[in-house]
Amino acid sequence: MEKITRIGVDLAKNLIVVHGVDSMERVAVRKAIPRQKFLEWFANLEPCLVAMEACSAAHYWGRKLRALGHEVRLIAPQFAAAYRKGGKHVKNDRLDAEAICEAASRPHMRFVALKTADQQNVLVLHRMRSGFVEERTALVNRLRGELFEFGVFLPQGIDAFRAHFIEALEDGTTELDGIARAALLAGWHHIHALDEQIAWCDSQIAARVKHDANAQRLMAIVGIGPLTASAAVATVGDARVFRNGRQFSAWLGSVPKQASSGGKTRLGHITKSV
Repeated sequence: MEKITRIGVDLAKNLIVVHGVDSMERVAVRKAIPRQKFLEWFANLEPCLVAMEACSAAHYWGRKLRALGHEVRLIAPQFAAAYRKGGKHVKNDRLDAEAICEAASRPHMRFVALKTADQQNVLVLHRMRSGFVEERTALVNRLRGELFEFGVFLPQGIDAFRAHFIEALEDGTTELDGIARAALLAGWHHIHALDEQIAWCDSQIAARVKHDANAQRLMAIVGIGPLTASAAVATVGDARVFRNGRQFSAWLGSVPKQASSGGKTRLGHITKSV
């Protein structure tokens, strides 16, 4: 068998599918490997190029494979999908692995930078914080909505909610009974617990950026604070993967969606809120 030069990997929780080719682009291996034996299988291979979609656990597996001597490249799922036989209408793990393998061979393919464990650790803080904020917002709206059902109208905004909630809850002229008031009060206490979790995340992020030179450089820009700087550094890693600021803006999504053809430029809405 010819030496395997490139492998496409379709990651999954339990069974991982690989599709490998040799230097002549002939299929050299196509198989499914149990997750527990995945690294063992690659440890017995000569170093080669290994491509995966930038999906869940891809950065973890990428670091492990790189430690074994392989060259690892991560591809955005939408870029790999363009090479799948059957397009959108035919999809399975083997076709996905083959498409990833093919996409990795394209000379102008854009790849996702492999994140370090430290980057992912910081992103855990940001994702947990975002989750706490979303949960707090949902809970505030829920409590406001429940009071609304009893003719109690609180103004919009979390600061106004904090200022008037207890007063509204203790208003004896409403039809709220003791059990309903107790339930709403429990929600109020949960909001305070979420406040503490969010504040803890903020303090941890602020402590980390003090020792991060890249984050400090970003914070020198007016309007960028610890949260934005920390998130940008942890998400991007090495900014040299972008040729210029325009490419970085496009990656962020802070540019109009484009659907131009036939010499006509058609610009739509901003593709992502940042």
